[in-house]
Amino acid sequence: MEYRILGNTGIQLSAIGLGCMGMNHAYGIPDDEASIATLEKSIELGINFWDTADMYAGGRNEALISKVLKPNRQKVFIATKFGFHNDASGKLCFDGSPAYMKKAVEASLKRLQTDVIDLYYAHRVDQSIPVEEMVGAMSDLVKEGKVRYLGLSEASVNSIKRAVAVHPITAIQSEYSILSREIEQDVLPLCESLGISLVAFSPLSRGLMTSTVDSDQLSENDFRKKLPRYQGAYAQNNQQLAEGFAQIAKAKQCSPAQLAIAWVLSKSPSIIPIPGTKRPKYLVENAGAVQIQLSADDFEQIETLIQTYPNIGDRYNDTFNQFVDKY
Repeated sequence: MEYRILGNTGIQLSAIGLGCMGMNHAYGIPDDEASIATLEKSIELGINFWDTADMYAGGRNEALISKVLKPNRQKVFIATKFGFHNDASGKLCFDGSPAYMKKAVEASLKRLQTDVIDLYYAHRVDQSIPVEEMVGAMSDLVKEGKVRYLGLSEASVNSIKRAVAVHPITAIQSEYSILSREIEQDVLPLCESLGISLVAFSPLSRGLMTSTVDSDQLSENDFRKKLPRYQGAYAQNNQQLAEGFAQIAKAKQCSPAQLAIAWVLSKSPSIIPIPGTKRPKYLVENAGAVQIQLSADDFEQIETLIQTYPNIGDRYNDTFNQFVDKY
């Protein structure tokens, strides 16, 4: 494994982290035994950066991770997030208020079985309160020793600038992949200028770029069935795109997943992708992406492919889009 420096901290994190959401939330059927084996394998491979959130499986994702985290606490840099929850009617809501945050962090600490969270994100920027108020309350958690570093997820340039005026922001988490590149315009350059790490979630485009996902075969509890990219004409376009991408990977003698992660890694030394999996074999495959070097011809082939199949669809539906920071 290769390593990259986290923001301005001097801490070395594995160049590829582990996204833990799909172990028992959103993607298919949970398999705790396989997930625990994957977590243990990640330590063996030198993958020391794990990402979770309190909303994943209603907190059970943090609890699952704790089974391996607790006995290996000094070997793992753990990141979790707060803010999302379901109201009494089951509707998805976001609460970034100081009062909610104080309860959320205590619950996460308990479920993770640790006395400090290494990186604590606001899972989104709360549109109902000033970002300064939210980050100010998060900074109190640092002073109290419950959190080491702060991050924001899916934050706009304006929110990032306002946040860093209150407290140092160590990481910005955004979706970034060959199919999701909006942050290249402003968020990524800002992070690079401020010494903030960009933690790229869904670097495999939620499995699309692996060329192994059949949208018609997704289980009913797989939230990807609700996303535009897995529906209708978008799904047909993306299947053809994925097949073309697999051919490029084959020519490079690597897997599509490795090529997709290597593409993200190549875009900036400040980026740390966190592909998710609950299977050790895919973890090993993903980790191999650090060995893949892309040539100018590789980049050109990938760009030509995207231009050939541009009808990829939005990354979120309206339910999830409403929470993306736009101010």
